[in-house]
Order: sequence, then C-alpha cells, then structure tokens
Amino acid sequence: MEMIRLNDAQKKSRRGRNIALGVVLAALVAIFYVVTLIKFGATIN
Repeated sequence: MEMIRLNDAQKKSRRGRNIALGVVLAALVAIFYVVTLIKFGATIN
C-alpha cells in the first residue's frame, strides 16, 4: 500500500483547517448551550 507524503505547506494548511473546524464546533456547542439555558431558564423560574 502506497502512503501519501504531505509537504510542509500541505501539513500547515491541514492543521489550519483542523483548528478552524475545532473553533467552529466549539462555537456551535457554546451557542446551543446558551440557547438551552435561556429556554429552560425561562420555564424553570
């Protein structure tokens, strides 16, 4: 099986995309968390 070798520019680009994807996912989790708190906070009180 032949392995694909990435050069430094490709590794840097992939790392940047992975970091950006992680930030976007963390932001979505935070948004859902805040929305849930607001929705349930209104009904609990």
